Amino acid sequence: MATRIVLLAPPDRLAPLRRIAAPFWSQAGTARALNRQNWWALSFRLPGQPTQEIGELSSRARSEGVDVVELREPLATWLPGLLVSDVDSTITRTEAIDLLGEAAGRADEVAEVTARAMAGELDFAESLRARVACLEGLPAEAVDEAARATVVTDGARELVQAAHRAGCRFTMVSGGFTRMVEPLARRLGADAFVANDLEIVDGRCTGRVLGEIVDRSAKARYLRRWAEKYDVDTRLTVAIGDGANDLDMMAAAGMSIAFCAKPVVVETADAAISLPRMDAIPALWARP
Repeated sequence: MATRIVLLAPPDRLAPLRRIAAPFWSQAGTARALNRQNWWALSFRLPGQPTQEIGELSSRARSEGVDVVELREPLATWLPGLLVSDVDSTITRTEAIDLLGEAAGRADEVAEVTARAMAGELDFAESLRARVACLEGLPAEAVDEAARATVVTDGARELVQAAHRAGCRFTMVSGGFTRMVEPLARRLGADAFVANDLEIVDGRCTGRVLGEIVDRSAKARYLRRWAEKYDVDTRLTVAIGDGANDLDMMAAAGMSIAFCAKPVVVETADAAISLPRMDAIPALWARP
């Protein structure tokens, strides 16, 4: 069974990249180097399993600024058909609820609950309701201002474009809010998205969420639903996330990527990428 190993690094880490790559040259059937302005990648196709323990190698390499990713079949050979990405702190470098908490003058209270939820210490649905309650009375215009203040992760749009060039659907699943995620999804060109709906009455937030909360189990359901909708084998799906709320979705995918993620996600995911550029992710399916 073939395996592919992909190494990613910023331009200032070329020396450790070459050193970590050295053992794979003799094992590889084919190899390819990719050079972009903000990152380098080396991709190796091995006829069998690598002789090194990739988990241990990845941990050591990460301390030197190099990410090591192992792709097994069928994604070692086939292109992904569906990418499903978390939004807050993944596609964006900001957390929607924290931006709204700041607008409501309760930033510290909201941020504390957010951190505990993302670390897996609190049930997400319960924590979301508690944080949204802090937004009672916030004008709808402030939600739109927070949407405009969202910081998009470098390379996010390029990732969507690369997915489409590969014939892959790109979808977004968020524990944030539709009023903020919808314009972002349109801007990036995502094929579909889902998020939570803030209740707004007479132009102000009521402090409540409408309908189903997009928690960790809902994220997994949407991954499977989109795979069925787009007729994609779940083994050819890729889930990208950073927090505990993404773990069920990542477990349901053919491959999971912890992107600039919390330790609990790094330990669980199939691959961990610390390079803070989403346009490096397509290097995983660039064929050697």
